[in-house]
Amino acid sequence: MRLKEKVAIITGGGSGIGRATCQLFAEEGAKVAVVDMNEEGGKETVSLITQAGGTATFIRANISNEPEIIQMVDKAVQTYGTVNILVNNAAAFVFGRVETATVEDWHRVLGTNVIGGALCVKHVVPVMKQAGGGAIVNLGSISSFIAQPDYIPYNTSKSAVINMTRCLAMDLAPFNIRANAVCPGAIDTPALWRAAKEMNMGEDEVRKVWGGAHLLKRLGQPREIAYGILFLASDEASFVTGTYLMVDGGWTAQ
Repeated sequence: MRLKEKVAIITGGGSGIGRATCQLFAEEGAKVAVVDMNEEGGKETVSLITQAGGTATFIRANISNEPEIIQMVDKAVQTYGTVNILVNNAAAFVFGRVETATVEDWHRVLGTNVIGGALCVKHVVPVMKQAGGGAIVNLGSISSFIAQPDYIPYNTSKSAVINMTRCLAMDLAPFNIRANAVCPGAIDTPALWRAAKEMNMGEDEVRKVWGGAHLLKRLGQPREIAYGILFLASDEASFVTGTYLMVDGGWTAQ
């Protein structure tokens, strides 16, 4: 098992990539703190893990709220004794043009995708230092690197995640804490289908336009992203820090 006896906090674990990552980490021996605002989804993830013989607990937290982040870390430590891995997966999906994005839109997308992730790191780092090191995996996106029409708030936030990851790697290396990012393409998740609905796109159009934009000509699956996260979180990536892994079906290679 690649994560035997490791303790992982995974935000946004109630569905999609987060759920797939929670399940895969548990299969690989980790004790998983499943974090989500959606209590029903988070508890369902825990149930799926425990039914398969894994170890998991649900923690309800809004990562745009610092007191809830503090409680999240405290509860994980109280439950499992330490934290070895943090996966910053929770995200706000806010789209639009610069003319239409409101101040509230900007606060929501940056408050979750950038500030929230940074605060999760801030409060987990002291625990990782006590443990002698750890691994942080942030979720970037193809949108960290490319321009897309009517995506300004989201793409801005995901671009920030990449440089934040590099800076974290530099600052935390002396403490044997690695920081990396995984950058998915268009993945078949509830979040993708919610975004498509907001854009008035039907299923066939999504699969043709977004799926077809990848060299592999299909949407990715959540577990395919989870495997990339697993690699960067595991000791197999012990000499990898400050970088990003594109898991995008070749979208950005074009």
